Amino acid sequence: MACPSCNRYKATRQTAIDPNTHNEVKLFNPQQQLWADHFTWSEDGTEILGLTTIGRATISTLKMNRLQLTRVRKMWVKMGEHPPNI
Repeated sequence: MACPSCNRYKATRQTAIDPNTHNEVKLFNPQQQLWADHFTWSEDGTEILGLTTIGRATISTLKMNRLQLTRVRKMWVKMGEHPPNI
């Protein structure tokens, strides 16, 4: 379960490298794990931050903070529509 753009980066991967520890870990699975256990929003609400190795590896691999996404999130924050209550 990922947006089409993120899904292109995911492809068939089930694991990825945590950029902090350089260990291979499983990617976040929204059907089995809770978002809030692995991720949080930056103070300004524009970036997703990884709380765990799984969160960090997922953010990095799916490029969840790429420029296009942070720009649109900034707009949503100004509109009062973001971040979502997850």
